[in-house]
Amino acid sequence: MSVLIAVTALPCGLLIGLLLGALGGGGSVLAVPALVYLLGQSPHAATAGALVVVAVGAVSGLVCHARAGRVRWVAGAAFGALGTAGSFTGSRWSASVNPGVLMAAFSGLMLVVAVGMVMRGNRDGRRAAAEETGAVAAAGTATAAGPVGPAELERSKGPERSKRPRERATWAVSLWDAVRTSSGRRTAACASRGSGAGSHRTRPLRTVVTASAVGLLTGFFGVGGGFVVVPALTLVLGLEMPVAVGTSLLVILINSGAALATRAGTGSLDWPLLATLAACAAAGSGLGNRLAGQLRPQTLTTSFAALVTVLALAMAATTLPSL
Repeated sequence: MSVLIAVTALPCGLLIGLLLGALGGGGSVLAVPALVYLLGQSPHAATAGALVVVAVGAVSGLVCHARAGRVRWVAGAAFGALGTAGSFTGSRWSASVNPGVLMAAFSGLMLVVAVGMVMRGNRDGRRAAAEETGAVAAAGTATAAGPVGPAELERSKGPERSKRPRERATWAVSLWDAVRTSSGRRTAACASRGSGAGSHRTRPLRTVVTASAVGLLTGFFGVGGGFVVVPALTLVLGLEMPVAVGTSLLVILINSGAALATRAGTGSLDWPLLATLAACAAAGSGLGNRLAGQLRPQTLTTSFAALVTVLALAMAATTLPSL
C-alpha cells in the first residue's frame, strides 16, 4: 500500500464512520465507491473489501446497543444464521458478474438507499413534531389545572416501559424455535403494555425468505443492508424500532462475516488498506455519535441522501455507457 493511498484512505474511512455514527446506518454504502474511484480497487475487490468495513462498524455499534439492552441475541443470531446461505450465494454470484454491470447495479442500490433515507427522515420529523405538540398540550393542561410537582411531571411522561426478560439460550432448540421464542416473548411484553403489537404472528417461511434475501444483498453488494434489516426485523419478528436497530447489527455482522469468509480465499483483498479504512471508520463513528446530538437528524439525513444521489448518478453516468 503506497503512502498516497494510505493518506487517501484516512478521510474516506473517517467520513464513512462519521455517517455511520451520526445516522445509525447507511454510511457503509460509500465504502464501495471510495474503494473503486479513490483507492484504485476493482469492483469485485471493492465489494469484498467493503465487508471488512461493514463488519468493524457493526461490532462497534453492537457494543453500544448491547450495553443499552437493545439487542435480542437469540433472535438476531437465528435470523443471521438463516441468511448465511444467501450471503454465500450472493458472494459467488457477485464474483461472476461483469464489473460494469456490478457497478451499475450498485448505483441503483444507492438511489434506493437515498430514497429510503429521505422517507425515514420525513417520518422521524413528523414523529418529533407530533411528540413536541403533545408535550406542549400536556404542559398547557397541567398549568391550567394548577402547579405541577415532580411526581405529577413524571406521571405525565406516560408509563415506564417494563424491563424485558432476559432471553435464555437453549442449545437443543432449532433455529426457527429460537426465532419464534424470542419473538413470542417480545410480542407478549408488547401486549401486556397495550401497545397493539400483540396481534403480530411470526411466519417461518416469511422469516426464512426475508433472512435469505438480506444475506443475498450483503453478499452481492458488500453492504450491511441495515436499511433492509431493520424493517425486516420490525415487520417479521415484531421488534420495536430501537431494538430492531440494535439487533440488526448482529444480523449484519453474521451476514458480512459469512460473505467475507466466502471471498477470503480469493487473494484479492488488500488487508493493510482495509485495516486502515476500517480503523478510521471506527474512529469516525465515535465522532458521528457526538455530531448526532448537535445537529437536527433530518438535516443529516437529507444531506446524506443528497450526497448518495450525486454519487449514484455519477457512477451510473460512468458505467452505463460502457455497457
